[in-house]
Amino acid sequence: MTLTRRKTLAILGGGVVTAAAGIGYTVTRRPTDAIRPWADAGGYGDPRMNALSYAVLSPNPHNRQPWMVDLKTPGQVALYVDTTRLLPHTDPFSRQIVIGLGCFLETLRIAASHDGYDVQFDLFPDGDMGDALDNRRVAVARFEKGGTPDPLFAYVMDRRSQKEPFDLNRPVADAILPRLEAACINGTAPGSTNDTDVVQTLRDLSNEALLIEIETPHTYKESVDLFRIGRKEVNANPDGIDFSGPMFEAMHMAGLFTREATLDTSSTAYRQGIAAVLENTDTAMGHIWMVTGGNTRADQINAGRDWVRLNLATTREGVAMQPLSQALQEYSEMAKHYADIHAMLAPQGGTVQMFARLGYCAPVPRSPRWPLEAKLV
Repeated sequence: MTLTRRKTLAILGGGVVTAAAGIGYTVTRRPTDAIRPWADAGGYGDPRMNALSYAVLSPNPHNRQPWMVDLKTPGQVALYVDTTRLLPHTDPFSRQIVIGLGCFLETLRIAASHDGYDVQFDLFPDGDMGDALDNRRVAVARFEKGGTPDPLFAYVMDRRSQKEPFDLNRPVADAILPRLEAACINGTAPGSTNDTDVVQTLRDLSNEALLIEIETPHTYKESVDLFRIGRKEVNANPDGIDFSGPMFEAMHMAGLFTREATLDTSSTAYRQGIAAVLENTDTAMGHIWMVTGGNTRADQINAGRDWVRLNLATTREGVAMQPLSQALQEYSEMAKHYADIHAMLAPQGGTVQMFARLGYCAPVPRSPRWPLEAKLV
């Protein structure tokens, strides 16, 4: 569950503004250390480091940034998963984690192409991983001079997952949807809609799935444990769910927005948090998704590769996109909604790997990231 900046004003009204004004400079500063990797991207000289400096900016579940890389073999990057960054409650088979690794690999490839390198991947060279991820290599990326620059590189620095209400007065044009779907080139089957009735059905399904995640104690606590509240926490741990900025910081320093308060189902923070996430899903102006015929680890990697391409394509088109993974989660309490969304979006079979809402909203800040150096083996 993620509160929006706008919704925090509703929690305490003018009291937040007053508190923020009283605390002053401390709560107005952004977590500059945590967003420095965005400024550092592309500044390493070495082609592998340059490509990796963009790859660490990739979208990934709960911003866990579950990647580690080894550069000991010249001309290659070996990718591993950091098994301390899994999501065992909401992602019990680590499907979404692997999709995040696929996003990393495709961003790496796109960035390398900008520097004149072609990158080929050898997936799971030490053997395929089953339900449990381990310390074997996820992929080896081999760099070779040549290749064609990918035009989607132009949008890497502007890509965001936009967790804000969308403008209900701005529909997503019919012509945009096929251009978005055309970004998928790695074997996934994309689908999309802006049909009013279908969008409303998917809004309702999204709302119900969100409420299940929030009202199921073990899945909700997994998210709350990853809250990073205020500049100091975000700088110290630039992963998880970022709550920085003056309103959140003022509320936190006043004891009104804490992990404990958000776990208290009778608290204002809990109730307003639910209202905020439902406002997001209720303002979807379209939806987009992708399906794979199978659900192997390689399928999940390819889904991630195409997912980041969709992210970049929406950025190119000026469209906002927010992933809505709740109904796709594979724990028992979500089983009905998992079946429902598959019946709707994959009626011929296969696995719906990703699903998102589309629309328009004001730009959002860059997400915190660990520096590249922290991700080197």
